[in-house]
Amino acid sequence: MTTTTALALTKVRNIGIMAHIDAGKTTTAERILFYTGVSHRIGEVHDGNTALDYTKQERDRGITITSAATTCRWSVEDARGAAGAEHTINLIDTPGHVDFTIEVERCLRVLDGAVAVFDGVAGVEPQSETVWRQADRYGVPRICFVNKLDRAGADFRRCVDMIRERLGAVPLVVQLPIGAESGFAGVVDLVSGRAHVWPDDGHAVVDVPSGMAEDVRRWRGRLVETVAERDEEVMELYVGGAEPSPEQLHAAIRRLTVASEATPVLCGSAFRNKGVEPLLDAVVRYLPSPPDVAPPEIGDALEQTPLSALAFKIVSDRHLGRLTFVRIYTGRLVAGASVLNSVKGRKERIGKIYRMHADTREEIASAGAGDIVAVMGLKQTTTGETLCDDARPVVLESMDFPAPVIEVAIEPRSKADREKLGAAIQRLSEEDPSFQVHDEEGQTVIGGMGELHLEILIDRMREEFDVEAGVGRPRVAYRETIRRAVDRVDLTHRKQTGGKGQYAKVQIAVEPVEDGYEFVNRVTGGRIPKEFIPSVDAGCQEAMRFGVLAGHEMTGVRVTLLDGDFHPVDSSELAFKIAGSLAFGEAVRRASPVLLEPVMTVEVTAPEEHLGAVIGDLNARRGRIEGTDERAGARVVHALVPLSEMFGYVGHLRGMTSGRGVFTMRFASYAEVPAAVARTLVPG
Repeated sequence: MTTTTALALTKVRNIGIMAHIDAGKTTTAERILFYTGVSHRIGEVHDGNTALDYTKQERDRGITITSAATTCRWSVEDARGAAGAEHTINLIDTPGHVDFTIEVERCLRVLDGAVAVFDGVAGVEPQSETVWRQADRYGVPRICFVNKLDRAGADFRRCVDMIRERLGAVPLVVQLPIGAESGFAGVVDLVSGRAHVWPDDGHAVVDVPSGMAEDVRRWRGRLVETVAERDEEVMELYVGGAEPSPEQLHAAIRRLTVASEATPVLCGSAFRNKGVEPLLDAVVRYLPSPPDVAPPEIGDALEQTPLSALAFKIVSDRHLGRLTFVRIYTGRLVAGASVLNSVKGRKERIGKIYRMHADTREEIASAGAGDIVAVMGLKQTTTGETLCDDARPVVLESMDFPAPVIEVAIEPRSKADREKLGAAIQRLSEEDPSFQVHDEEGQTVIGGMGELHLEILIDRMREEFDVEAGVGRPRVAYRETIRRAVDRVDLTHRKQTGGKGQYAKVQIAVEPVEDGYEFVNRVTGGRIPKEFIPSVDAGCQEAMRFGVLAGHEMTGVRVTLLDGDFHPVDSSELAFKIAGSLAFGEAVRRASPVLLEPVMTVEVTAPEEHLGAVIGDLNARRGRIEGTDERAGARVVHALVPLSEMFGYVGHLRGMTSGRGVFTMRFASYAEVPAAVARTLVPG
């Protein structure tokens, strides 16, 4: 059994690998495992034998669906070729498909750094932008790896320009490719001024090719200049006409990376085993350790501070049952100890603790600050909740999970299947916060982030839980909202049944807000006893679940409780809950309710000769064309299109472009449904 010591914390890197689907993210992760000695053979996505894509669905489809965690070790050689201190890298491989972006979200929340992988041909793609913004939101420093430079059409410089223009990043180009496409042979390290090449017999460090000397001089000058503009130490050298040493430049690049002021850019071809070792060096050199990102008041004393840890993922292990993945920020987590779930105010007992390597594990006695581990025995803790010392309660920032945009009805074939379906839904809901379920007219309706997301969930119900069920056609998850404010609605709920009655009077106002639901209490003078106020709120929230137009969930409403009245005998929490629900429904009916639909950002890539047909078809689908550009000899159309118009689009696009068109789609926002379309969706 092993533990992390306080002294080793500066030698720990908690990183994720993130990218658009098919950028080579899992291939890069598999090479990392091979070169660090974790794996003794290289797994290939196309062969279905990768270590990190280990579930049946992942191997059958050749994509990452769930994030996988593993631990490896790497030492950077110094300028003289001597091995430096060994570093521990806790690595999480995240999905690239937009339907599973929640996996990326919750992993980035607990990581200290990330490697963003880009396809050297396609450059910055839609999901690349999405995961980059997620990393921005959580302040995660990152480095870029431009992959697949051996492919036809690869263009490293164009990728760097896209990173700057599309992502708003400050790229620090620390490597240049040697050769291009089929002639790609290696990289030049602009910091050390040496070249890395990968002949058939391994990895060699050699002199810079003579034909690249001018290019290298110019790009190194840009690198030093960009660093000097943002780092005082290098600026002093630059102004004094002195050239920074490799060690000084490495240190400055690290400072800028940790502060998220700039992003190192490296390159290679993971599939051809070129560029992976220098990428590992960059992870150790530039990405932060846990003390680097700790609050200033804690500093390096992470182990000596009371426990604080965040649960970020629940998985169901076939042999161990429920496992909770946690990131430990301070203190130590010890097997058998009692901890506090500060969100629920409940104590939990830590069972066994495991360090994970994808679907295998190593039991450890305890884990300390900076560790990412899986824990058995947590019965009440769910994703986003904090575990801490009960003597020093603390609540860590949680995560926001998007609402589903697509739904499907599922009907069990027998009573036994219904019971199994209930167990499957409970388990899958624990694992995946973006999977939601509700009953509708006696049917079970499940919601998710896309057709593939629902397909995978239904596959798992059948294969893991043996549920036989009929599945309806996918449908859009519409929402309802209001367009104007209503200043006052009075409602009295009175019910007399012979015994104790029900009485509650409320006066509310509603107004539109950007998103979600808000409740404001402005009752004064005890007109409604304070113990009944939460019941009014609960009634309004319950009414939000079913809008007045077509019964869809509501969003974007602020409720203000203005006044009310009560009866000393007949008033109760239930009475005020019912009153709140009825008053909310009446107010919404007066507030110009409208239907909302999910609108998707769509990017279609097709040959030039099919451009007109693609644009015309998207217009016919109520799409709004945002622009077009050129990429690797093809045209790319950017559009916003309602999700309801995109079902079956993949087959239609193939037919329209003779099989040469591809598209990506991700959720953009909810928008009001045009009146003509809404009339077909609203009953009566």
